[in-house]
Amino acid sequence: MGENGPVSTIFPTSKRSKRGYDPAEVDEFLDRARAAYAQDAEADADTLLSAGDIRQVAFRLVRGGYSTEHVDAALERLEDAFSLRERERSVEERGAKEWLRDARGTAQVILNRLTRPEGQRFNRVSFLARGYSRKDVDALADRLVAYFHDGTPLSVDRVRTAVFRNEWAGYRESQVDALLDSVVDVMLAVR
Repeated sequence: MGENGPVSTIFPTSKRSKRGYDPAEVDEFLDRARAAYAQDAEADADTLLSAGDIRQVAFRLVRGGYSTEHVDAALERLEDAFSLRERERSVEERGAKEWLRDARGTAQVILNRLTRPEGQRFNRVSFLARGYSRKDVDALADRLVAYFHDGTPLSVDRVRTAVFRNEWAGYRESQVDALLDSVVDVMLAVR
């Protein structure tokens, strides 16, 4: 972490012919994140950011904006820092046993969903709509089951950056995305 907070706001910009993240939006968000990170535990919860908030942030794409690759990498580091702080606070407030019990409970809910039969792990969209490829999602689901059940190595970045093809009558994207957010939360919690 830098002296001003978890990340630096100095990013390379994309070429004028390419799109990158809007620098003003990125800088504003990182200023807000720095301020939230610097606040103490007694700060108003409404002004704090969470690791989940960082994972969900989106920026407009503009010509000559900040390099998306560099900003995304910084956001991942920022999410890690916030997640670690959240875990430390939770353990301090509730105790390690209670925190671990909750993490295991969430992992079990995830496993229950992921161990459903292939093609049936998530709700599907209408046959007239496109959703995530069942084959792609099921392949990641199998890797996640191996991670949670057998301890097979899998990086949190692989889950964060998962990309799925679209198909007619595929899995409902919002449902898959919500589960993957929970997976990331658990993976960060037990690091």
